Amino acid sequence: MSRIAKSPIEIIAGVTVDIKGQTVTVKGPKGTCSMDLNSKVSIKQEDGNLVFSPNENDCMPITGTMRSLVNNMVVGVTEGFSTKLELVGVGYRATLQGKDLKLALGFSHDVNYPAPEGISFEVPKNQTEITVSGIDKQKVGQVCAEIRAFRPPEPYKGKGVKYADERIFRKEAKKA
Repeated sequence: MSRIAKSPIEIIAGVTVDIKGQTVTVKGPKGTCSMDLNSKVSIKQEDGNLVFSPNENDCMPITGTMRSLVNNMVVGVTEGFSTKLELVGVGYRATLQGKDLKLALGFSHDVNYPAPEGISFEVPKNQTEITVSGIDKQKVGQVCAEIRAFRPPEPYKGKGVKYADERIFRKEAKKA
């Protein structure tokens, strides 16, 4: 049996959870998230905790997955999620235009990336770091992956857009 699915989710003060059928809605100080659970999983609210259980015997893995997704919603509406990206390369810069992100990545034109709903960008004064923040963990990760895809780091000089904690495997250049 899945250990993740067995552990209940504690509902923190300031967070309200509304369960209607298979739809779970979580409201907190940072916003609101909702999600439809898999039909093989049931959820109950008991003593300030959310308890998950499978409807069938062989559905424990999906129960653990649904529990993790609902836990991410609870954490997202209370603390939020953020990921840092770094721009490595001469002339690589990021600036904010309103809520949108403008990237100078060595192309003949600047790349404009519009901010999706629920996502905010922060760019410090040195313009080589980007912080992507939001309440939906999946959406924050997807936006970071799309920004990184404009110019992924290359293995010879390490130039490109990389995650702050990413380690680039460097290759040695050809020798004459």
